[in-house]
Amino acid sequence: MADLNALAEPMMSDGCRAEIFSEQYREALKAACAEDSEIWEIYANNFGPDGFDDSITRYTTNPINRTFVLFESDELAGMSSYLGIDEGRQVLEIGGTYYRPKFRGTGFNRRVKDMMLKRAFAAGIRRVEFRVDRRNGRSQAAMKKLGAVREGVLRADRITWTGHVRDTVLFAILKDEWLPATAQSAISAA
Repeated sequence: MADLNALAEPMMSDGCRAEIFSEQYREALKAACAEDSEIWEIYANNFGPDGFDDSITRYTTNPINRTFVLFESDELAGMSSYLGIDEGRQVLEIGGTYYRPKFRGTGFNRRVKDMMLKRAFAAGIRRVEFRVDRRNGRSQAAMKKLGAVREGVLRADRITWTGHVRDTVLFAILKDEWLPATAQSAISAA
């Protein structure tokens, strides 16, 4: 069985840190999410200025989710969540991820995902899924770079907050096939 308590503990690795969302972070995270109001058009949920409060409340009050505020050193960098935690199946999704524009393309995503994957697998999760809007090419490329396997497209999977009927690209990493960035670097250098 998965250790659900471990999935809510703070994480720290390679200069980045994740703290479970609490009200003390609400206004700062809301401001960070407002730095790129256009990006929310390709998200299933609206964390932009007009939708942030409802969306964060929906995420954080769902008992099968764990939402984290992310930091680069001590600077707030964004958020990400463990979603749909299924203890019996030992499966969860990493999603609802947003980085402030200045952190995109810096390697921060890889470090955060490695930290979150390491925690999930150590807590007894055997499969981690990533669900990406078909229109979001940047996230799909990041999943491939991470080593996630593209398993297919869930056609007309959900209706987003804008009313768009979304096709979702499903990626997954199994515990036995995951290699953290440090291991991949060592293999590449050999």
